[in-house]
Amino acid sequence: QVHLVESGGGLVQAGGSLSLSCAASGRTFTMNAMGWFRQAPGKEREFVAAISYTGHTTYYEDSVQGRFTISRDNAKNMVYLQMHSLQPEDTAVYYCAATRFVAPQFRGDEYDYWGQGTQVTVSS
Repeated sequence: QVHLVESGGGLVQAGGSLSLSCAASGRTFTMNAMGWFRQAPGKEREFVAAISYTGHTTYYEDSVQGRFTISRDNAKNMVYLQMHSLQPEDTAVYYCAATRFVAPQFRGDEYDYWGQGTQVTVSS
């Protein structure tokens, strides 16, 4: 089993920045690619960003491309999501996820482990 814990969420004004962290523990050797997803009130969970095990390959949802950056530190079992130029539509609970697949995955059902989420609220 892999345990994921997100941190770094909070309240920020539009145009501001936040940095999310995801700490992994347990059977981390079963993890490969990692991803961030988000879910806004009344909406379905959506893909935000994903990164391969090596960190060489990253994917982003179109609306966050150029504003968000995903990275990882395998030695520390950490994954990060730096978010800049935040907008009210970025308001959501952000979830970290881990998959057994080597390549980054877009679909939530391809991920095996999930964190509890961290709230990000962007005020206008």
